[in-house]
Amino acid sequence: MYNQYPAQRNIPVTNKRLNVISVYGEGKVSVLPDTAEVTLGVSTEEMEVTDAQNNNAMVITKVKEGLSKIGVQEEQIQTVDYSIFPQYDFVDGKQVFRGYKVQHLLRVSIKNIENSGLVIDTAVNNGANIISGIQFTSSDTERFQHQALSLAVINAYQKADTIARTLGVHLAKEPLLVAETSQQPNNPVPFQASALVKSSTSTPIEPGTLEITKFVTAEFTFS
Repeated sequence: MYNQYPAQRNIPVTNKRLNVISVYGEGKVSVLPDTAEVTLGVSTEEMEVTDAQNNNAMVITKVKEGLSKIGVQEEQIQTVDYSIFPQYDFVDGKQVFRGYKVQHLLRVSIKNIENSGLVIDTAVNNGANIISGIQFTSSDTERFQHQALSLAVINAYQKADTIARTLGVHLAKEPLLVAETSQQPNNPVPFQASALVKSSTSTPIEPGTLEITKFVTAEFTFS
């Protein structure tokens, strides 16, 4: 009689587990920033919205003209916010309309970082009444990120090697797995009033250093 079920074969099952050391590596690179970005703008308030808009536009134009005179190009200036808000006061528990506020914010890229203070002062002297922050960056961030990643891999291997030596085992030089892990974004460098710009007429700005950090996880086999 024909057997419709194939003969079963005994397939050996191995429960051999790889000897693995799992570590994470961290690499840091300190970088001197060479560019800066500052957000500045103008806030105006009038009873009529068109008056607030017109006054705001006149001051913004004056600010941009002032920046142009110190070498800031048009392509270095970008509008990042334009808002119109009705304003109210509370009098005897009642809401009383006060007028309209128009706010126009610009992001200014500063290629010569030593001019950061001069840019801020020029904007303020021409009517800017909002300076919301300044951030320092590097124009070659990607190269420094690669350096930090390389240092993270080296750090991971060194940790695994230390563990293997402590255990008295032989560590395989080639990793079983290396993966970059997520990192927290670099925080903006805060606005600091420390002497960098030597001119007595410029707001002193200290860019400090940027710290670029990369992380990896790695697994190495040992015997």
